Amino acid sequence: MSVEKTFIDFFVQRGHIPTTGSSLIPRPGDPVLFTTAGMHPLTPFLEGEPHPLGRRLVGVQRCLRTTDLDEIGDPTHLTVFEMLGSWSLGDYGSQQSLRWGYELLRDGFGIDPVRMHVTVFGGDDRVELDRESLRTWRSLGVPVELTTDENWWSNGPTGPCGPDSEIFLWTGDGSPEGTPTTDDRWMEVWNHVMVRFRRHEDGSLEPLPQRNVDTGLGLERLSMLLEGKSSVYETELFEPWMRLLPELWTLDEVSERIVIDHLRSSIVIIGDGVRPSNTGRGYVLRRLIRRVLTLLWGSDRSRTLSDLPLEVLEHTLRHFHQGERVPVVQQMLVDEEIRFTDLLARGRRILSHDRFQKTLDHDDFEYLHQTHGLPYELVRSLVAQSVTRERCQTVTGDLSG
Repeated sequence: MSVEKTFIDFFVQRGHIPTTGSSLIPRPGDPVLFTTAGMHPLTPFLEGEPHPLGRRLVGVQRCLRTTDLDEIGDPTHLTVFEMLGSWSLGDYGSQQSLRWGYELLRDGFGIDPVRMHVTVFGGDDRVELDRESLRTWRSLGVPVELTTDENWWSNGPTGPCGPDSEIFLWTGDGSPEGTPTTDDRWMEVWNHVMVRFRRHEDGSLEPLPQRNVDTGLGLERLSMLLEGKSSVYETELFEPWMRLLPELWTLDEVSERIVIDHLRSSIVIIGDGVRPSNTGRGYVLRRLIRRVLTLLWGSDRSRTLSDLPLEVLEHTLRHFHQGERVPVVQQMLVDEEIRFTDLLARGRRILSHDRFQKTLDHDDFEYLHQTHGLPYELVRSLVAQSVTRERCQTVTGDLSG
């Protein structure tokens, strides 16, 4: 049985209704570009609006976070990922949620409780210690670490928020040691948020009309731990990618992970109806594709997205239950590659003008962007390439002399 089915079935047996829809595109009127968390689509219902499916929900929500782009390439971070979630909308409290979480990890996924450690909100000058969660974990015999900022969850600067309790699993060799904040071999897998407050623009907290529980468990990270792998890329979820891409393109480990992550994310974004553009969601997609091409062309300019195996496109669209046809997605990637190739050529021509044979300042970058449509990141990359070429030519000349 798959991880997703085990999770969903567990909560369905406990009265939860599966939610429908898991698009990256937020509901109309939402100011954010993409869904960033499993609870994101449920914000109105956490604030008291009745949900048409009831007060107990469970689902799998695909999410996209651009805040972690600099960390892509490490063993666990992804741009697009899936969040397994369960929700109590004014129904049961943290005690029930935490006990079910412990039960599912122990019995459903076969995780030895000895490998578990949790953190609980220890209180601050505005909100008291989360005693209910602390008592629950102690009664289950799980070691607890109290923190403050690390165990306070919020959906941005304003809106729903509250204390949370995070479940960590030991990933090191031998017996567990230390705590989640003192030893990074403790890996967070499941966060249970007690959504009890609404934060206003002045920072004040107002109790919500109902006390909710929102939990989120990353599918890829859990799969990595259950399969005993050292990175999410080694799991079954990435099987065709890791089998086919190393044979196609030779890259270092970090670059390979970035290329796989960004291409996989681009396919999912396109599958949800986004098209490359210079603004909004389309620009996020465009940046991902262009970062892939920049890495691929760094050592071999002949590499092309037209060589991307159809199997990885088919696998990704099928896994995320998207109806977009593979040839359409493939052509969109290739078309974007052509646009980027043309833009690079035009950028090099423009930057060769006498005006730009100096250190570029803010006004130069503004002019290049506003007049010629050359983004800051692209100009910076082209300038760096030009400097590298000049240095190589200088060294070659010195050696020949």
